[in-house]
Amino acid sequence: MIIDSSEDIKKINLLGMPRQKMIDFFADMGEKPFRAKQLMQWIHQYGVHDFDEMSNISKVLREKLKRIAKIEGPEIILQNISSDGTRKWVMKMPGGSSIETVLIPEGDRGTLCISSQIGCALDCSFCSTGKQGFNRNLSAEEIVGQIWNAIASFEDLDRVKDRPVTNVVFMGMGEPLLNFDNVMDAIDIMMDDFAYSISKKRLTISTAGVVPAIEKMCGTTDASIAISLHAPNDELRDQLVPVNKKYPIKLLLETVKNYLDQLSDKRKATIEYTLMAGVNDRKIHATQLIELLKDLPCKINLIPFNPFPGSGYKKPSSMEVRYFQDQLIAAGYITTVRTTRGDDIDAACGQLVGQVEDRTRRSARYIELKQTNS
Repeated sequence: MIIDSSEDIKKINLLGMPRQKMIDFFADMGEKPFRAKQLMQWIHQYGVHDFDEMSNISKVLREKLKRIAKIEGPEIILQNISSDGTRKWVMKMPGGSSIETVLIPEGDRGTLCISSQIGCALDCSFCSTGKQGFNRNLSAEEIVGQIWNAIASFEDLDRVKDRPVTNVVFMGMGEPLLNFDNVMDAIDIMMDDFAYSISKKRLTISTAGVVPAIEKMCGTTDASIAISLHAPNDELRDQLVPVNKKYPIKLLLETVKNYLDQLSDKRKATIEYTLMAGVNDRKIHATQLIELLKDLPCKINLIPFNPFPGSGYKKPSSMEVRYFQDQLIAAGYITTVRTTRGDDIDAACGQLVGQVEDRTRRSARYIELKQTNS
C-alpha cells in the first residue's frame, strides 16, 4: 500500500483516470494513444503501482511519469472477514475520515459494495450511514481504489484467471448520483476491457431517486439501475426517504422507465425495499406496491431491516417477510429476499457507518501494535 507524502501531493493520481482522459494525458506529453491502454492494464489488471515494473514502457517515459504522476489507492486501516466469507474494509481518506467497502462472495460470483461519498446527505430515517451526516464526495481514484484494494487483498491471486470481484454495486456509503462526474469516471474504468471488464449488467448504480441525475445518465452510461424505494406511497416515503418530497414516486418511476427504454437491451430496474416491522410490511403495502410498479420493468429485492442503536425500527419476522414476498410473486414479480451477510462485522445493508472516529482510532492503534510486535 502506498501512503501519500508531502513531496508527491501534487502528482496526478492515474488510478482514477478513465481511458479517454488518459489518452489526453499522454497526448499532452507527446505520446501515442496506445500508452493509455498499457498503463490501464498495468494499474488495474496487474495491480502495479511502481512505474519501474512496467516493462513495456521505455525508461525515459517511466522517469517522466515518476516526476508528474502516481498510482495510489486509499489506505486500508482495517479488514474484517465474516464467518460467512464476507469481507469489509475500513479505508482512511485524506482528511482523516473513513469509508467502508464490503465484498460478498457467493459461488463463483463476488459482489463488491462500494461507497461514493463520505457519509450521506439524504438522511433516510432507517439508514445508519445517513445518521452520520455528510462530509464530502469521493474522488474517482478513491472510488476505483476500493476495487483496486479489494482485489489486491487476496493473497496468491492469479490476476489472469481469478476474478474475486465480478459484480459492483454502488450501494455503500453515500448517494452516487450526487457525485455524478466522479462516479461516471469510476464506472468507465470499471467497465473498460483494459481495466476490470465489469459488464453493464453486473454494475449497478443504486439511487434514492435524484431525478435530474437519472435523466443525465441517459447517453452517459448504460449501467444497471436500482431504486431505493422502501415505500409504496408518497406519504410514507416522505418520512422514510426525505428526497421524495422533492422528487415524488410517480416522477421517479417515469424517469427510471425512460432510462430503461433508451438502453440497447431489455433490462429491468431493481427495486430495493427495506422491510420494517409494522411500518411498510403490511398487506396493504404489498397491494399498493403491486399496483405502483405495474408499468415498470423491474424485479424486487426485499431487505429485512438490520437494527442499529437509536433507529426506532424493528426487523420483521421471517414469516412476515415470506408473506410479503409471496404476495408479490403471486402478482408476477420476480422477488428475492436479500440474505443478511456480514452482520457479525457490521457489514450488512444499512450498517455502513464509516465515520466513527473511536473505531478508526482503535483500528489504527491495532495496526500500529501489530507492526510493533511483528
